[in-house]
Amino acid sequence: MILKKNTLFVVIGLLVISSLNAQTPEELIVYGNKLYQEGKYEDAIDSYQQIISQGFESSSLYYNLGNAHFRTGKLGSAILFYEKGLKLAPGDEDISYNLRIANARTIDQITQLPKIFIIEWWEILITSLSLSLWAVITLVIYLVFLTSIGLYFLSRRISIQKISFLVSSIFLALLIISSVILFSRYNYEATTNYGILLETSYSVKTSPDVKGTDAFVIHEGIKFVIEDKVNDWYKIRLVDGKVGWIPKNSIGQI
Repeated sequence: MILKKNTLFVVIGLLVISSLNAQTPEELIVYGNKLYQEGKYEDAIDSYQQIISQGFESSSLYYNLGNAHFRTGKLGSAILFYEKGLKLAPGDEDISYNLRIANARTIDQITQLPKIFIIEWWEILITSLSLSLWAVITLVIYLVFLTSIGLYFLSRRISIQKISFLVSSIFLALLIISSVILFSRYNYEATTNYGILLETSYSVKTSPDVKGTDAFVIHEGIKFVIEDKVNDWYKIRLVDGKVGWIPKNSIGQI
């Protein structure tokens, strides 16, 4: 019984010490940036990863992680985190610029299959902003629409009613468009899953089996669509249409 009490005290003590030593995400990002500036890139990566393990993420955090991995020569991981950053902030110029530099260093330079113009244009439109930002825009348009409708029914002045009717008509059209875009953006994010090869190279298989026939070889940093999963294998599709299977531990999901 005494042993159990002592063990309990030790456990409580360790929990107290760990809680006191735990760093906040703000402290970890500052510390990670300091390590990065000192050239301690691996340590900086560890600090940034601790933030992610606490359930936090941001485009700037992924940008820093991408830069740190790029400095250590891990091209695949660098591209992975740049892509994660762009997913949260599609218009970020710094992330886009560094991603272009990283992609230029990849071995596989694959030509994408041509798409129908309207489909390509629509994908560019819905992915130009993040899902959360499209949701905010739709909400703002909806509130303006409700306000203009309210003014139309509550106001007794004909001039205000005319303006309110015009504004409500315009914002109703905008609301329909933004709602369609929001739904398409949500559906795109829910159904489209991308991955990055983290290994130096890999021979993609024709079946989800390590003993399967080699289909083609891809190299670190290449981006592909993940179409299916069987156990610990993913079915991938390259932009040129090639399809094959690759193990889960060889890739990073965006």
